[in-house]
Amino acid sequence: MSQFTTPFRAELVGKNLWSTTEPFEYHVGKLSSDEVISVPIGFVTNFASVPRIFWPIISPIDEHGKAAVIHDYCYYEGMYSKQISDMIFREGMRVLKVKPWKVWCMYNSVKWFGWSTWWKYRSRQKKESL
Repeated sequence: MSQFTTPFRAELVGKNLWSTTEPFEYHVGKLSSDEVISVPIGFVTNFASVPRIFWPIISPIDEHGKAAVIHDYCYYEGMYSKQISDMIFREGMRVLKVKPWKVWCMYNSVKWFGWSTWWKYRSRQKKESL
């Protein structure tokens, strides 16, 4: 089974924004996987982009937090397709033993509504490469 192999440490740097203070790793697919997502020191995340109206049901910062940071990093870097990034998010939530109903809600939310964020980061990458 996949595994988060390092603790997640971050500090608040803005309204609902956190910056990693230590490197953070996740092994995709299984613990012995050579496919490791390494989030560097200084990566800024908002955890999960949950609309405020839903916070009483699903908080942006909760048991799914580590998976949300990995997902944010995958989107930001464009290291995988959107579909694979979303599936890694789902896998990470399952590793963290997030309740199945919450996994379903959060995974389908990013699957259906994450396109604007995905394309925002692809646009950024395109501008940086010029």
